[in-house]
Amino acid sequence: MKKLNVDLRNKTVLVTGAAGFIGSNLVMKLLKSFSPINIVGYDNCNDYYDVRLKEHRLQTIEELAKEYPQSSWTFIKGNLADKDMVDKTFEKYRFDVVVNLAAQAGVRYSIDHPEVYIEANILGFYNILEACRNYPVEHLVYASSSSVYGANKKVPFSTDDKVDSPISLYAATKKSNELFAHAYSKLYNIPSTGLRFFTVYGPAGRPDMAAFGFTEKFIKGEVIQIFNYGNCKRDFTYVDDIVEGITRVMQGAPEKKNGEDGLPIPPYAVYNIGNNHPENLLDFVQILSEELVRAGVLPKDYDFEAHKKLVPMQPGDVPVTFADTDPLERDFGFKPSTPLRVGLRKLAQWYKTYYNV
Repeated sequence: MKKLNVDLRNKTVLVTGAAGFIGSNLVMKLLKSFSPINIVGYDNCNDYYDVRLKEHRLQTIEELAKEYPQSSWTFIKGNLADKDMVDKTFEKYRFDVVVNLAAQAGVRYSIDHPEVYIEANILGFYNILEACRNYPVEHLVYASSSSVYGANKKVPFSTDDKVDSPISLYAATKKSNELFAHAYSKLYNIPSTGLRFFTVYGPAGRPDMAAFGFTEKFIKGEVIQIFNYGNCKRDFTYVDDIVEGITRVMQGAPEKKNGEDGLPIPPYAVYNIGNNHPENLLDFVQILSEELVRAGVLPKDYDFEAHKKLVPMQPGDVPVTFADTDPLERDFGFKPSTPLRVGLRKLAQWYKTYYNV
């Protein structure tokens, strides 16, 4: 086990992407587990998907924050590509810990809208690194992605694997984030940890992800296309497991050390956070349909077999994702383990309530 060297209580923490799926859940976890704590959320609330869902997440945080009056919650609407605004935010709040979850997500969207990824994922992250350089932090934690593994044939995917062959621009931007962070760790002794997330799902998740897309098609009675003829496997990871992993990692910054040359050895680390149990996409959709029936979102006589269609792979997709989480378990004593049916049941129940189906 790593020595936990960052006490989050009474600290000031920046969470970028705070209106996002993972970011909003992280803010709520920090309030519940580490009060008193001062949290600043930063998000541009763009319209990549329904802004009302982002507003719903922020409202949920506002209501929760009232239960922790000894803590503070501040939300800033802003773009990370605006360097002046980022610098002013760092200068004002002097963050102890930064968690950068803000990014333009989505593999397929990056094929048609590459410029958005360069602005959000490259320029935005550069501005965060520069701010951490000029206003030093105890720990920078940032979101990478399982997409950096590309079409890696070796499974499970290990952070020791070579990841120099991205098959989407989104993946390339996430790999570049890791390289940027390594360089800044070396040059400026910034303790930084990258987290490669594996297919996150759960209540109030992103509408562009599989669970929501399939659910909408179920409700409309449309044909359900299952890519790679049903042979895709994904390491589906429930959002609570992702957030638990993030909070544990936040408390264990890589230690600063100098090498024989007297210069810093980069205080830098990368971990996978995944369920370590790939599920067949066909099984995922089948279980989702069953849980939506159970929640009353779909009629009891819904016939999944009559609606499914097996189709070829899409550009930018990979056949399998599978996380090696041994380093995370070794260093932080945590291994994601929420069973798929349990997670999908919670998602279906939330969907029923939120959309009033």
